[in-house]
Amino acid sequence: MDYKKLAKIAIDARENAYAPYSKFKVGAAVVTEDDSIYTGCNIENASYGASNCAERTAIFKAVSEGHKKIKAIAVVGDMSTHTYPCGICRQVIAEFATKDINIIMVKSEDDYIIKTMEEILPGAFTKEDLLK
Repeated sequence: MDYKKLAKIAIDARENAYAPYSKFKVGAAVVTEDDSIYTGCNIENASYGASNCAERTAIFKAVSEGHKKIKAIAVVGDMSTHTYPCGICRQVIAEFATKDINIIMVKSEDDYIIKTMEEILPGAFTKEDLLK
């Protein structure tokens, strides 16, 4: 997996963000099990509750095209720091993550950190918990 390329794709997706209220643009790119790539950006709404994060936009696009597993996701925020997914996005990532997913927090094409699901959401509530 070329993380530099994935970082660039997420950075490009960030340009499409609709963030007139927070002014905090976010981009994301997910990689599915068959190496398809789907992008997303945050999309705000005046009611705030109807807003959607970049990570969920990208994941939902992949799922809507028939992909149920993602093996990597890159996320980029204001590019002054490494932006982590919010709590809701972490839960959605957990729902569709492969066992060894990489979560890449991007500051620039050349500056990113990689974390595991367990590192960003320890003890995640998953579908396996529902089967118990």
